[in-house]
Amino acid sequence: MCMLALPLPSMAREHEVDIYELSLDENLATPEIKNAKQADKIQDYQYDIAVAFKRSNYDVEIMRDDEVIVITIPASQLFDPNDTVLSPVGEAQLKPFLRMLKNPGFYKMLLVMHSDNTGSSEYTLNLTRQRVNTIFDWFDENASVDYVVPYALGDTDPIVDNNSVENRKRNRRLEIYLVPERTMIQQAKKGVINISKEK
Repeated sequence: MCMLALPLPSMAREHEVDIYELSLDENLATPEIKNAKQADKIQDYQYDIAVAFKRSNYDVEIMRDDEVIVITIPASQLFDPNDTVLSPVGEAQLKPFLRMLKNPGFYKMLLVMHSDNTGSSEYTLNLTRQRVNTIFDWFDENASVDYVVPYALGDTDPIVDNNSVENRKRNRRLEIYLVPERTMIQQAKKGVINISKEK
C-alpha cells in the first residue's frame, strides 16, 4: 500500500523550540539571523546597547558576529561568600536588565553562573545552581521570564587558572547573554528596532 505524504498546514510545520531543553551552545546559536540587512540592523542596535552597559561600568563583550551581548558580573557583587541570598548590591547590579525583559520575545536572556574550584565539583555545581535560581527568581518577581534560561556550570568553565585568590575571584561570576529573539528580528525586517512594546 502506497501512502502519500501530504503537506502539513503551515502552523504544524513551524516547530516551536523549547529553549529550556536546549544546551547553552544551542541557545547561543539560535535563532539564526540569515538576512544580511536584518543582521546589520541588529548588530548596530546591539552595539549601542553594549556601549550603554559599558558606560555604566559593566564588563561587556559582543559575540556571534556582533549579534549577542555578554555581560559579566563578579559573584562578589551579587552574593556574600558561599551565600545564595542576593545582596542589595546584587539587586542594584541586576536592575538595569529588567528593561531587557519588558517586551517578551525581544531578547532571550541566558543566565550562566560560574564558580572557582574551591570545594568538590558537587559543591560548586550546587552553589552555582542555587545562585542562578535565586537570580532567576528575582527576575521572575520583577519581570517576565518567558525568555530567561538559567544555567549552572559550577567550576567547569574557568576564564583563568584557579591558582591565586585574584584568579579564583575572577572565575566566580555571572554571565548574562542577551540574544536577539523573534520580536527584534521582525522589527529589524521592518527597519526600526525598539525594545518598547508595539502599541
